[in-house]
Amino acid sequence: QVQLVESGGGLVQPGGSLRLSCVASGNTVSRYAMAWYRQAPGKQRQWVATIFGDYSTDYLDSVKGRFTISRDNAKNTMYLQMNTLKPEDTAVYYCNAVSPRSGRVVFDWGQGTQVTVSS
Repeated sequence: QVQLVESGGGLVQPGGSLRLSCVASGNTVSRYAMAWYRQAPGKQRQWVATIFGDYSTDYLDSVKGRFTISRDNAKNTMYLQMNTLKPEDTAVYYCNAVSPRSGRVVFDWGQGTQVTVSS
């Protein structure tokens, strides 16, 4: 079973940047589409971005042009570069593999990493 560990979150002012990492252990994830999700207080978990096996990407409209998803299969790691952060980006961010057909996640959720955008 794959374990996922997210890191890189923190407190940042509006307009700032953060780079999140997602490290997978237990097995390779290179053959999976991988995605970032986020959950704000009192809200359901929300899909943010996906990177497919061919390195193509897809983004939530509200983060397009600000966030960039990438992966390093040699390191079994995925990243989310977040620029021009807004208060509404505040959430716990999670990563997972995702089935492109069903949209369902593949592995158990990790603990996530908290991102807080505030002045």
